Amino acid sequence: MKNSSAVTSPSSLSLFLLFLLPFLAQSSDDLIDTICKATPFFDLCEASLRPLSPSPPDTKSIASAMANVVLGNMTDTLGYIQSLIRHSQDPAAERALAQCAEVYRPVVRFNIPQAIEAMGRGEFGFAMYVLGDAQKQSDSCQKWINSAGADDESSVPLTARNKLVKNLCDVAISVIKSLMNGR
Repeated sequence: MKNSSAVTSPSSLSLFLLFLLPFLAQSSDDLIDTICKATPFFDLCEASLRPLSPSPPDTKSIASAMANVVLGNMTDTLGYIQSLIRHSQDPAAERALAQCAEVYRPVVRFNIPQAIEAMGRGEFGFAMYVLGDAQKQSDSCQKWINSAGADDESSVPLTARNKLVKNLCDVAISVIKSLMNGR
């Protein structure tokens, strides 16, 4: 039997892997594209997942990455709310902001991290429940801000942040549903 060094040499293997790499990246990109098309906010999904490096290789990784995007956004929003509280001159707005902080805090510190861990264990129903609850908390915050009559410059960015949280949760829930449906 003739031994072929071309097939087993390290340089041949490296060349083969370099040739294969674009196809592997393409399949991951295609998966993100397919999953994002199944969400209510395709552009938001794409914008959230495309910058990740390396690209998540499977649906479970994509769902976890999306939950981490939600966590990061809610953490930033909580920080923004706390900053608004420190600078507020309006007692009604300050009360509404304090209520917002009270509902965001446990979601950021406990709920979403627990949901991410649960996804790692395959407990996707729990993760969807937590993300749905996070969505409701951002809605509650927005209602408090609206009822306080806060119409100053700070309420507009907070409204946009609450809407983004809600939409990111929608995307994350849709990604988890895709995972549960075997996409």
